[in-house]
Amino acid sequence: MSSAPELTGIVGWVVNLMDSLGAPGVGLAIALENVFPPLPSEVFLPLAGFAAARGDMSLLAAIIWTTLGSLVGALALYGIGAALGRERLRAIVDRMPLVNLRDVDKAEEWFARHGNKAVFFGRMVPLVRSMISVPAGVERMPVLLFAALTAAGSLIWNTAFVLAGYGLGESWHIVEQYAGIASRVVLVIAVLAIVGFIAHRLWRRRHPVEEASADSPTERLPVVSAESPTVRLPAARPGQAPPPRGPRR
Repeated sequence: MSSAPELTGIVGWVVNLMDSLGAPGVGLAIALENVFPPLPSEVFLPLAGFAAARGDMSLLAAIIWTTLGSLVGALALYGIGAALGRERLRAIVDRMPLVNLRDVDKAEEWFARHGNKAVFFGRMVPLVRSMISVPAGVERMPVLLFAALTAAGSLIWNTAFVLAGYGLGESWHIVEQYAGIASRVVLVIAVLAIVGFIAHRLWRRRHPVEEASADSPTERLPVVSAESPTVRLPAARPGQAPPPRGPRR
């Protein structure tokens, strides 16, 4: 594979890893891609499939080692999240502008309900694939459960891309073109979500009275109607003691 002159830069580095280490080399590249998302796994995986088609490694080895690399990289980020911890995260958020602890509470509630699905399906979404490991560590998801969900999701994602490169052969780079479009779409959605979040928070800062009046709880007091029945007491005559009043309630 080193004879391909067009494979330079990061891709050329991965080619050298595969030339030197074989399937474990691409597994190492995928592990690093999980920790550093800008590294393009959408290029590494079909390239590993192409290498398997050329006979440089077996197809099964390519799938196993890339999945193992995904798991190792995800566990590294999980460890970072666990080391950060819930209390440190809340302390950091408390000092950040436009974010408050209620956001953390909502995120924790959401992760408690959907964390398993998020970890599994997140392994098949660009950018999210790496980031989802950090909140899993912060929330201390059981590590065996996290590893199982990560391995299952990564196995599906990696197998699809490795097989695509295996089937396309010399045209393996076509996979990267379509995957790059999907990555850019996800990136645009993420940017729009962040911009929308910031705009909403700035609006809330400019309208604190309206926001507070809409959200603050109110206490309903009973209203005494003008038509409520009244008790009329007979008037006392001169020289006559007034009628006794009923016991006070």
